[in-house]
Order: sequence, then C-alpha cells, then structure tokens
Amino acid sequence: MKRSFAAFALALALGGCRDGAKTTERPAPSAAPSIAPAPSYVLPEVPPPPSVPEGARLPSFADLSAKANPAVVYIETEQAMFGHGRRIVAGGVGAGFVFDSNGLILTNHHVVAGATRIEAVFGEENRRHATIVGADPPTDIAVLRVDASGLPSLPLGDSSRARVGDWVVAIGNPFGLSHTVSVGILSAKGRTRNDVKGLDASGYYDYLQTDASINPGNSGGPLLDLDGRVIGINTAIKPEANGIGFAIPIDMVRELLPALVEHGKVTRSALGVAVASVKDEDVTRLGLGSKSGALVTRVVRGGPGDRGGLRVDDVIVAFEDTVGEGPNRLRFLTSIAGVGKVVHVKVVRGRSVVELPVTLGELPNPESGEAP
Repeated sequence: MKRSFAAFALALALGGCRDGAKTTERPAPSAAPSIAPAPSYVLPEVPPPPSVPEGARLPSFADLSAKANPAVVYIETEQAMFGHGRRIVAGGVGAGFVFDSNGLILTNHHVVAGATRIEAVFGEENRRHATIVGADPPTDIAVLRVDASGLPSLPLGDSSRARVGDWVVAIGNPFGLSHTVSVGILSAKGRTRNDVKGLDASGYYDYLQTDASINPGNSGGPLLDLDGRVIGINTAIKPEANGIGFAIPIDMVRELLPALVEHGKVTRSALGVAVASVKDEDVTRLGLGSKSGALVTRVVRGGPGDRGGLRVDDVIVAFEDTVGEGPNRLRFLTSIAGVGKVVHVKVVRGRSVVELPVTLGELPNPESGEAP
C-alpha cells in the first residue's frame, strides 16, 4: 500500500496524467516568426526584337482600325408587321459608314428595307435617328442621313486598282458584336449572280470576293485597303463555305451616288436587247476571233436597239469608250448612261465590224412585266 501511494505521488509530481485526468500545464514560450528566404531564381532577360527590313514584316492593322472605326456605325432597325390579328415589331442589325462628314452614311438596301425606324449608333451608345435619302434595290445600295456635321468619315477608294492578293480589312457588327475588325485578302473580282446563288435576276452584280471574315451583321460595312480607303461595301456570304464573302465594288457605288443623293433613286436607261456571254460554240458558229464582248440573244421589237439596227447574233464589243466588256458590265453601263442619250455601239456582225448610234430608252420596272 505504501509503495502504490508513493508511485502515484511521484507521477503527480512529474505532471503526468492517466485515464482522462486533467492537469494544468505552463504554456511553452511562442517561437519567433520565421522569414522565408528571397527566391534566388531570376527570369532571363527579354531579347530585343530582331531587326527586320522595312516591308519584310507583316503589317499591323491597329493604326488603320483605330482611325477607321469612328466612322463605322452600328445600324439598328425596326419593322412593323401584322400577323395573327396583331402588330408585330421585329428588329434587325447591320453596319454602315460615314462617307460625307455632313451626316451621309452608306449601307446596304437590304439592311434598311421596310424599316419603320432606323438608328445609327456611333461609338459608345451615341444614337442618332437616321432617314433614307436614297435607295437602289438592284444594286443593294442605300444612303442614310443623320442630323449631324463634322463627323469622322472614310474616303472612297478606287476598286479598279485593287489587285487580287491585296490585303483588305472589313469592319462591321457580326451577330451584334459591334466594331469587329477582320482581315484577309482580295480573293477575286468580277463575281456575278452565277457565283452567288439566290440573287435577283434583275439586279446588277460585279462583286469583289474576300476571305476576310464576314457574317450576318457585317452587311453595309466597309471593306478597306491598307490606306484606309473604302474599296467595297460588304454585302453577301456563301453560307456553306468557309471564308468566302462578297462586297459591292466602290466604283459601282460612285457611279450611282449623285443620283441617289440628289433624286433618291436611279432612273435607268435601256438598250432594248438581251445579252449573254460568248461561248466557244458561238465563236465557231459565227466565225469570231475571240470570246470578247456580249452576244445579242434577243432584240425587243420597236425598242431602242431595234430602231438603232441591232440584230440577234451581233456581238457588242464596245459601248461608247468601253471596250470588250461582258454582258453583266454592259447591262450596268447601259442602265446608267441616261434616258434619251445617243450612244455609239460597236458590234461584230459576221466578219464585219459595224458602229451603230442608238438612242437609249427608259428601263421598264421589272414588276410591270414589260420586256427590257
């Protein structure tokens, strides 16, 4: 008994405990905080950019984009329709650009067609009401006006001098993503409705083709060269393809702008004939030296061409001072020459070359059902 008590007393003296017994211990002094050593790894120095001769480095489009963007507008439209006994308001979006600092904007006709309200949005939600000054459905061009002056504007370039392979920049609002910039090259020129399916047969088409990304919402926006000049209006895409877009050449737009701004529409003239491309069999059949020009396939009885002496199977090789144009370009040149104007048409007839003066008539409205 004495031995057990002595052992227990010794355990208490040493501060031990057993079977959940608690004792009070003196806390140990806290240790001083340790300081982590500084990392010894040092990042390698960034070498200076290599010296590249001027012209050998790929271009940056940042300066061009920064300069052009303020003149590009986001276009919002509303269209009122009636269905199921009630009025339905639908919205649409597109793009446009200021070409005259006094408030004139170019866009596509299909962007604003039938709109009951049009707003042009500049920069950060700077909205202005826009009205249609003029429109030309056959070329899909429209001119808008906003009540403003001193606006940033884009210069109109020369699409005839643009070469296949040149860099081009598209700016627009694809899927509502405003002021999106995409870059590519000019892929081809002279694309027609044979290349872009679903176009109106009565329209005029001479598209530039580009692989710069164009999507719904880009319509009406500018296609720019590296000097920031507009060479086309982005208009259409090939939906099943990857990177095939089309733009109206700005040279075609230039030829229509005076009439659109002054009169709101284009009154077109007509030669009174139907034309087609010259095929290989036509060269053999008619004894031609080449496929240049436009083959007359029909002459409207009593029309301008009939009165001027044009015949079926004549090949038009010159219209005024323009030589060797195909049927699409000839149709357009004829349509803008002017009603009542006397033009000189040079044709190859058999093995002879004949020059005929023709007084142009007015092109009938396609909806009237009259022959061209």
